[in-house]
Order: sequence, then C-alpha cells, then structure tokens
Amino acid sequence: MKDTDVVFRCGKLSLEGVLSIPDGSGIFPAVIVCHPHPLYGGSMDNNVVFSLCQALTQASFISFRFNFRGVGRSEGDFGHGISEQEDVESAVSFVTTVKQVDSSRIGVAGYSAGAVFALPVGVRDRRIKALAAISPPFSMSDFQFLKVCPKPKLLISGSADAFVPESQFTELYRNLAEPKDYDIIEGADHSWWGYELSLVKKITSFFTTALRR
Repeated sequence: MKDTDVVFRCGKLSLEGVLSIPDGSGIFPAVIVCHPHPLYGGSMDNNVVFSLCQALTQASFISFRFNFRGVGRSEGDFGHGISEQEDVESAVSFVTTVKQVDSSRIGVAGYSAGAVFALPVGVRDRRIKALAAISPPFSMSDFQFLKVCPKPKLLISGSADAFVPESQFTELYRNLAEPKDYDIIEGADHSWWGYELSLVKKITSFFTTALRR
C-alpha cells in the first residue's frame, strides 16, 4: 500500500489530500471519504476517515481523503456546506485522472457533516456508483434527496449516537429506493472511538458488493 500526499484544484483554490493505492498492478475501484464538520475539528486525519481509508486500501480499493477548504493546508474558507459540495466534485474529478482508478467504479462515503456535503454530489454525479452515509446528522439535513436515488446506498450509525435519533434513521431507511442497506452498531456513539473496526468492516463489505458487480 502506498500513501501519497497530493494537491488538487477546486476553482481558484488548492486543496490537499492523501491518495492510497493498493499493492499490485492493474486498475482498482476507488472510494472518496469525506470528513466531519470543518468548524468542529473535522479533518482528513479523523479516526473514522483514516481507519476507513486504510481498510479500503487493504481490501484492494484506492481510497482518497482530503481536507475541505479552510482545513489544514487547503486554501479558502468554510462555505456553509455549499462550497464544500464543489470540493467533493473536484475530488471526484481528481480521482478520475489517477491512472490506476477504474473510473466506472467510484464510490463516496461521508461521515457526519461529510455526509451532508458529499451525498448530494453522489446522487447527481453519474461518475459516482455507490454512496455511504456514516452517522448522518439530521440536525443539518433530512436527507430526503436520497429517497429516489437508484444507486446502492448504505446508512450506518451507532445506537448511542445523540446526533442521529434511531427513529429518524430507520424511517429514512424505510423510505429509500432500493438497492439499500443499513446497520446500527450497538454501543457506538457519534465519535466511533473503539468501534472503528466494526464500522469499517461493514462499509468495506458494502463497497465490495456495490462496486464489484
């Protein structure tokens, strides 16, 4: 596995990221992983984002994590979730230029606010074939835009997550179009400390099925 620090463009801004490529030759499916809220300490070095990218790459996916504008060495300022969608679109465009990426098999995962920023892009961008929402915060979005999305979708949360009421979570899942999957991991809260392994196993399994058909 090889991790490479990269810089890519989003309009006039330069954003930083880490591209992780599995050992071996050929082309691989890819997953872009988006971090939590920039104003509350979210970054691409978050425990969930880092753990998921490592697990995906070990499972022969190319993973890409990046800092939204205004985070770390990424230029710009917080864009209230609107400009961050442009960051996601630019990340998708960057990933499609990587020669080892199979551009017909790209997924996106968003954690907490990262799901709010990333999933609308994943729904409308034809280059994205599967989507995962980790701990989707209903205080920021009702995620109704997912309801008619025909792409494979995974919703995952923890039973002790104060930001994701289980009733809203399960109601959203029930109203989604197929194909879909969900899981509530017993004992995990919004931070996922100590539950990363259970989380990344589920998400890696989902993308293995969704992107390798």
